[in-house]
Amino acid sequence: MKIGMIGAGSVALAIARYALASGHEVLLSNSRGPETLADVVNSLPSGVSAATIAEAGAADLTILATPWLAVEAALSAVTDWSGRVLIDATNPFVQTTPKLVLAELGEQGASEIIANLAPGARVVKAFNSVYMSNFVAGATRDAARRVLFVSGDDKQAKSTVTELISSFGFIAVDLGSLASGGRLQQAGGPLAGHDFLISENAN
Repeated sequence: MKIGMIGAGSVALAIARYALASGHEVLLSNSRGPETLADVVNSLPSGVSAATIAEAGAADLTILATPWLAVEAALSAVTDWSGRVLIDATNPFVQTTPKLVLAELGEQGASEIIANLAPGARVVKAFNSVYMSNFVAGATRDAARRVLFVSGDDKQAKSTVTELISSFGFIAVDLGSLASGGRLQQAGGPLAGHDFLISENAN
C-alpha cells in the first residue's frame, strides 16, 4: 500500500518507519516542499520518497501528522478528499513549549474539525493517544502488546486502519464514532497519554 504522510516531524517519521518495515511505500511531505526532505529521506529505509502534500493526499491512505496550527493549510493543499481514507494523528495543541496548551474547540472534537476541513474524506482518528516514546519502543512490552485506538464513522476505513495497525504488531481497539471515540483519545481526553497493554496470555 502507498501511504502518504502530511508532516515530517517525529510522529510522521515514527509511523513511516513502521510502515516501511511492514513493506509499504511511503510518500513524505511537508509545507516547505519535497526538496527540503532529502536528508530525512536518506535517513530512512528504502521505500520512502519525498512528495508534495497534494501527492501525499492522493495516496491509497494518508496520515495527517502536522502541528495543530498547520492543519488547515495542509489540508487545503489537497483539492479533492472525496472517498479518501485520512488518518488524523494530530492533537489540538496551540502551544507545546514551555508547556502544553490545548486549543479551544468549542462543541466539536478535534477530528470532527479535521473532517470539516477535508470534505468527503473518510476520517479515522488513530496514532495520537500514545506517547511517541512508547510507540517507538515497540508493539510489545514484556508479555503484552500495546494498544492503539481507532475512531471513525466509516466501517471500511476503520477496517483499513485496523489492519495497518495490526501489521505493525499493535492491537487496535475501536472506540466507536469520530465524535465520541475521537474525544476519548485526543489530548485532554481520558485515554490520552496512557500506555495500555493487553497480555499475550489473555483469553
